[in-house]
Amino acid sequence: MFNPTSAFSGFSVDNLAAAKEFYATTLGLTVDPDGVGARLHLPGGGTVFVYPKEDHQPASFTILNFAVEGIDAAVDDLTSRGVTFEHYEGIPGMDAKGIMRGRDHNTGPDIAWFLDPAGNVLSVIH
Repeated sequence: MFNPTSAFSGFSVDNLAAAKEFYATTLGLTVDPDGVGARLHLPGGGTVFVYPKEDHQPASFTILNFAVEGIDAAVDDLTSRGVTFEHYEGIPGMDAKGIMRGRDHNTGPDIAWFLDPAGNVLSVIH
């Protein structure tokens, strides 16, 4: 019988030290060493395993979404910490900050995407 005691996700990076620094310092997550990689402690109690991979290819999709109460404040704060937000052409509701205003256009949530040092796609979402 399939009866797991817990579950977690994982993703690769090309430079573990840079990833640990970004997730701990820039995003403010608790990052613990874990074997060959590191464990990111997420808001709400979940964890994600980050591991180095020599032939790492960045994910072409959003691997981690951070739910926020105020997307403008979150984007402004992360921008002040050196995060650059992606600006995707052809997406209705994309503003100058890089926030896709889905609520205003009835196309989904408000969301802004950014990259970690390994090129993996992350987001803040409201």
